[in-house]
Amino acid sequence: MFKSKNHSTEINPEEEEDEIDEAEIEELFQQQIPTGIGKEDHRIFIVHPDVKWGSRKQYLTTAALQMDEAVGLVNTLHKWSVVEKIILSTKTPENKRIFGKGNFQTLTEKIRATPEVTAVFVNVERLLPSSEKDLQEAWGVKVLDRYSLVLHIFRCNARTKEAKLQISLAEIPLLRSRLRNEIANLDQQGGGSRYIMGSGETLYEMQQRLLKERELKIRSTLERLRKKRHLLRSLRKHKDFPTISVMGYTNCGKTTLIKALTGDAGLQPKDQLFATLDVTVHAGQLPSHMTVLFVDTIGFLSQLPHQLIDSFSATLEDVMHSDLIIHVRDISHPETVNQKVNVLNVLKNLQIPERLLNSIIEVHNKIDLIEGYEASDPEVTPISALKQHGLDVLKEKIEEAVVKYTGKQTMTLKVQLNTPQLAWLYKEATVQAVDDVGDDCTANVKVIISQAAYGRYRKRFQVT
Repeated sequence: MFKSKNHSTEINPEEEEDEIDEAEIEELFQQQIPTGIGKEDHRIFIVHPDVKWGSRKQYLTTAALQMDEAVGLVNTLHKWSVVEKIILSTKTPENKRIFGKGNFQTLTEKIRATPEVTAVFVNVERLLPSSEKDLQEAWGVKVLDRYSLVLHIFRCNARTKEAKLQISLAEIPLLRSRLRNEIANLDQQGGGSRYIMGSGETLYEMQQRLLKERELKIRSTLERLRKKRHLLRSLRKHKDFPTISVMGYTNCGKTTLIKALTGDAGLQPKDQLFATLDVTVHAGQLPSHMTVLFVDTIGFLSQLPHQLIDSFSATLEDVMHSDLIIHVRDISHPETVNQKVNVLNVLKNLQIPERLLNSIIEVHNKIDLIEGYEASDPEVTPISALKQHGLDVLKEKIEEAVVKYTGKQTMTLKVQLNTPQLAWLYKEATVQAVDDVGDDCTANVKVIISQAAYGRYRKRFQVT
């Protein structure tokens, strides 16, 4: 289970021997890709609807910053490029065509006058199937929303079985909505209600059944992987290693921070959105020599439907069972406040336990990029993970929080050196110092130890 490398440990369920068939998962992953994107490369026209008022108006950001993020999403994909972009005001974002008649006509003319465009990315959370169909007919090219684009990014970045299954599960709602749309078109042509070869099933019913069977198969396979994760967590718990989840907005520097804290040369952070799709666990040491496990997690993004996050809930179970959360913020980003709100909202929507929400250590990363930076909140820890500034202070703060939230305690024990006591403490606790070695083969040993481990120690060695 443990692979040691430069005093760091990575624990990954993917490395465990299992009976889950790779070919079976690959078949599920490649089956019925819903986005219909087709080509490997696209030249994108980005449309950002600037909502003027109402529940959909964004107050913690600007249209220009939202457009910048949309450009970043497109540029994440290999061979994709942005050929044109436009921010257009709208008072009717709930309408089928999003914009008023005049603005929609202007937009349509602009898109049709840009012949190199192969797809339009409308920077909204989710388009209704009827809206998507209407816009595609008006513009003559494929139309994407944030859900379908981010899902395609996930699909391109998926490497492990679990990531592929979770993405396949997230695609089911898109497949269902597309199916309803196609059947509605058939009904208009008089062919949607025909039965299949005397089976008593309509085409729509048969396809819905196949989708349901596929969904059940994916969920069943994910459940088997979830049980493996549960086993690994049980093994880690038995070893009594405190677990710390590192979370934040996508591309805020989580992996870079974990690499800096653990010294794991195998970690290769990437300057791109959603570089991490799978939870991995890496061991590091705190100033007291206590071993802790840092959990690297998927990054969050604003305006994503709950269905997409829900499909990754099995992976995020590791967060639920953590002892502590580190919330990393890219403090140099112009939307850092909005990003913080989005991350905290997602954590609450995931129903993270109150004890974990109270344990969050907020870290301001990339402080070296801000001239004259000063933390406005004394509770915040400023660092530069890339340049390794402020890491010693952060490690001390992590250690204090671990002791506080895990119930570990610092004790000095009188140990018989001619017995296995000291070796047992090195294995089951954190030995900080061995002092006052006397002629009677005893020593005072300072340790950080959990109540459970101390109970086992007393029982095993009949210590009173």
